[in-house]
Amino acid sequence: MKNKEVHSTKPEFEELTDQKSGEGRFLVLHNDDFHSFDFVIDCLVEICDMDTVQAEQCTYLVHFKGQCDIKKGSFDFLKPYMEGLTAKGLSATIE
Repeated sequence: MKNKEVHSTKPEFEELTDQKSGEGRFLVLHNDDFHSFDFVIDCLVEICDMDTVQAEQCTYLVHFKGQCDIKKGSFDFLKPYMEGLTAKGLSATIE
């Protein structure tokens, strides 16, 4: 019996999304030693449209892991959220 060649329809590598306009960027909130849990939770609810439970979970992740992905999307989509968080004194980046 001959070995049959198997052709995969799956690409051998994943294409990276364009970092400026693609959907593959993350808004990341970073830990600091200045703001209270309640303040961060309130900011996430107000600026990022999170419900309270989700905001609490993100705040605990930031506290214990040092950072947390808050939202995913294009740079242009994430920029207003980042600006809103940084205007409140929080440390946020788009990666």
